[in-house]
Amino acid sequence: MLLAFLLFFVLPSASFGQRAELRLASPVFLPGISDSNSPVHWWNGQLRVYQSAGLPIMSEGPGVMDVLKSRAIGLSDYRNTPLWIEATWLDSDGTLYAWYHNEVLTCGDLSQPRIGALVSWDGGGSFWDLGIVAETGYPPNCDAQNGYFAGGHGDFTVLLDQESRYFYFYFGNYSGPEGSQGVAVARMAFEDRAAPRGKVWKYFRGDWREPGIGGRVTPILPVTTVWERPDTDALWGPALHWNTYLQQYVMLLNRTCCEPGWPVGGIYISYSKDLGDPESWSAPQLLLGAEAAGWYPQVIGLDTGDSDKQAGQVARFFMGSDSLYEIVFEFDEQPFSSRAGQRRQDEKR
Repeated sequence: MLLAFLLFFVLPSASFGQRAELRLASPVFLPGISDSNSPVHWWNGQLRVYQSAGLPIMSEGPGVMDVLKSRAIGLSDYRNTPLWIEATWLDSDGTLYAWYHNEVLTCGDLSQPRIGALVSWDGGGSFWDLGIVAETGYPPNCDAQNGYFAGGHGDFTVLLDQESRYFYFYFGNYSGPEGSQGVAVARMAFEDRAAPRGKVWKYFRGDWREPGIGGRVTPILPVTTVWERPDTDALWGPALHWNTYLQQYVMLLNRTCCEPGWPVGGIYISYSKDLGDPESWSAPQLLLGAEAAGWYPQVIGLDTGDSDKQAGQVARFFMGSDSLYEIVFEFDEQPFSSRAGQRRQDEKR
């Protein structure tokens, strides 16, 4: 009875001008294991999706609702494995750029993730490694008790803004003092996509002035309880898309809370009109409770040309490899607001 209630319960973000509803739909299952975000692009009229669990596979077919055929991909070398492809972008000349989460074992079973870049000249069947572009400057904390990470940057999305000026990296920062842990942001100029090393800059104290390798961050969604503790309470794993119906960006987030073992604590949603203004995101609202939630939520659009990067009013909502719901976006009567806007109102008071 509780599960049925959760399947149809609408959790509006009424004060932010829009809401999202999950509707039970015919199940869709991707053929592989999605242990991360699963980016999607179109190639010669076929949808291609990457799923990763240490090494990526590519699945291809007429659309996300159809049967997809899977195969392994080729890498120029394997020095930065295991890796998870978490974001892609197809250039107008057919060059495919991709970004990966790479885990380096540092403290026994604990790893320290970092973010690297790839390029493909055959639509994503094989990739050349362009190297690491974002990495923490803090040493690993071998006393961390979250069960997975001793620090690092990872579990991310890369999205190009509507003006094609910058790629924005929204990622989890698991390193450093408490005030630096949480969902953080970096960016890279569009023209640097083919030679990205040293070209990524992190958002820190209102400016893009810290280098991707070793630089500091100011999280836009700070942790409630630090990642070193066994009872971590934090949002993580952002998945972003541009919503053509809302004419806004949408971010889905995992939450873990508040017990050992990185348990699922629900799926959250946030909105912004400006990808390049990290302070403009609305306060995250609960979309799906922990009882029905899983890891790695993302939206995949259903219209021609849609992907994980763009979707319309009705799209598929995935958790990992599985989609049991449609997600439907609607406008509320209340005007759009933001965390930064609320702070400014509070300051005036």
